[in-house]
Amino acid sequence: MKIHLKVHANSSQEKILKLNENEFEIWIKEKPIEGKANIYLEKFLKKYFKKDLRIISGFNSKEKIVEIEN
Repeated sequence: MKIHLKVHANSSQEKILKLNENEFEIWIKEKPIEGKANIYLEKFLKKYFKKDLRIISGFNSKEKIVEIEN
């Protein structure tokens, strides 16, 4: 399953807002420097979905596509 994300890095809070079945807006505290936000985002989402996943598009963008394994 693929989901679309809009990520707000370097935020003062951490939360997930589900817009619809395949779209989420996410706030994380990690800064977007040298891929640290992407690494943290994967860990954060693995806890939320309780499944393995990976970013497949948008490594240098706020808009990302993540694939969740079944």
